[in-house]
Amino acid sequence: MIKIENLKFKYPSSCEFVLDIPEFSIKNGEKIFLYGPSGCGKTTFLEVLAGINTPSEGAVNIGDQCITKMNAAEKDQFRADNMGYIFQSFNLIPYLNVQENITLPLYFSSRKRGRISVSDENKVTLKICKFLGIDQFLERPVTELSVGQQQRVAAARAIIGQPSLILADEPTSALDFNHREKFISRVRDPESPSPQNRAGGFPAHGSSLFGLQAKIKVKRIIFNAHTRLLERIPFKNYKILLPGQSTLAPG
Repeated sequence: MIKIENLKFKYPSSCEFVLDIPEFSIKNGEKIFLYGPSGCGKTTFLEVLAGINTPSEGAVNIGDQCITKMNAAEKDQFRADNMGYIFQSFNLIPYLNVQENITLPLYFSSRKRGRISVSDENKVTLKICKFLGIDQFLERPVTELSVGQQQRVAAARAIIGQPSLILADEPTSALDFNHREKFISRVRDPESPSPQNRAGGFPAHGSSLFGLQAKIKVKRIIFNAHTRLLERIPFKNYKILLPGQSTLAPG
């Protein structure tokens, strides 16, 4: 589903590449977990995948589309049609209430709207919100929610419309264990009749998701070291060594 070739990225003010990935691919239905210290390039990697940032060199192919060849408007529409994105800072619209924030993707994408009709919109939204424990806040302004509640709104917005790719930047950082489990379960078993075709990427710099990775059937663990290269290792065998720390391993 996703194929990266000779990808390099650096910010205009920097002389050093933040990303340097000769080759990388993600199959349909594959879930990946990105682990690494803060500032190592996890968020930048997702932004390049989403077409928010343009690589300095190389190509990013999603399905049969090369997003690095698209103009800004084409990238925006491709992202609206095919992706659900949970931003690290949530990026909720402050003057909209919870339901309006969650259903916003349906109004930017005819493809997502085709999966959820106007008549079914409230029912589907309520179902997702009940699962995530925010159904009592549907009419509340998002500015009146706690950080954890806002993160669940961002998760619901990313899930609605059955996107084929979910990019989630530290999606459970503000959630307690029970709500982390519910979010992961929703990604694993969403309202889509074909959840096995949905791919996903989940970055984190802490170990809070380690115990939940098996629940979404993570096929490969990816971590970003000082080399700025993404490496693959099997979940059952992984060890992550960070500068100045002991080796981390699954419990």
